[in-house]
Amino acid sequence: MSFCMKKFLVCTDGSNYADVCYEYAIWLARRLDADIEVLYVSDMRQFEISMVADFSGSLGVQPYQSVYSQMQDLEKEKVTVIRKQTEDFFKKHHFLPHLKFSNRTGDLIDAFEEFEDDPYGIDLIFIGKQGENASKATEHFGSTLERVTRSSKKPCFIAPKAFNPVQKILLAYDGSTSTNKALQFLERINKFKDLEVHLVTVDDDYDQDAASAVLSHAKKALESSGYTIKCQLLQGDVEDNILQYIKQEKIELMVMGAYGDSALKHLFVGSTTTELVRRCTVPILLFR
Repeated sequence: MSFCMKKFLVCTDGSNYADVCYEYAIWLARRLDADIEVLYVSDMRQFEISMVADFSGSLGVQPYQSVYSQMQDLEKEKVTVIRKQTEDFFKKHHFLPHLKFSNRTGDLIDAFEEFEDDPYGIDLIFIGKQGENASKATEHFGSTLERVTRSSKKPCFIAPKAFNPVQKILLAYDGSTSTNKALQFLERINKFKDLEVHLVTVDDDYDQDAASAVLSHAKKALESSGYTIKCQLLQGDVEDNILQYIKQEKIELMVMGAYGDSALKHLFVGSTTTELVRRCTVPILLFR
C-alpha cells in the first residue's frame, strides 16, 4: 500500500457529528499536506415503490409518483444545505481551497468503489462512529460504519462524537500484517514526531517472551525513524487493558490494525478490533 496520503474522503450525513469528522480531517490534512473531498450520498431507495408498496397501493400510482417527486425535491434541497454547511465549516477553519464537495445518488459502498478504483483516488476514509441516528445508538456500530469498514480497501479514520486536539498517540501493536501497516505508516509518514507516541502490546496468552519481542521490534523501528517512544507490555484481556491505558494516559488517537493474528476473523473486522471500536471514546486510525 502507498503511505503517501494526499487525498481524504470524508463521509457526511449532514448531522452535527459530521463536523467532528471535518475537524479531524482538517487536522490530519494540515500535517500531511492533503486535500479533502466530502461525500454525501443520497440514498433514494428509501422512497422506492418496493419500500412503500402499502402507500402506493392505497393512494394509487399517480399520487405516489407525486409524493416521490416531492421527496426527490426535498433531497435536492438537503444536498444544497449540506454543501453550504460544509463550505462554511471549512471556510471558518481556513481550509476551503483544499475542499471538494461531491454528491452521489445510490448506495454508499458503490460510491466508494468509484473513488477507490480511480487511479488518482482517495488514500484515507473518514467516517463518524455516530451519525444523524446517534440518539438511537449507544455502544454499537451503525450499519453504515460497519459496511464501510468491512468493504473498504483503504485505511479508515473513525471519529468519535466530539473533537479533542491530538497530542498523544497510541499504537496498539501485535505484529500482525495490518498492525505492521500501521507501524509503517508512522515510520514513513514521519509527521508526528512532535506528539507523544505510546506503543502498547498486550500479552493475552502468557507468552511474555514472544510479546516482548514483538514490542521490541516495533520500538526499534520507530526509534530509527526519530521517534521517542513510551512502551508498555500489558498482560491480560486485550480490550480492557488497552481501553484502561487510553484512559489512564489520556490518549487522544489510537492507531491499530483491523485484524490480529487469530485465524478466526469476524465478518466485520477482527473481533478484538470490533470490541475496541465499539467501546473506545477516542478516534481510531484503522489499517487493513
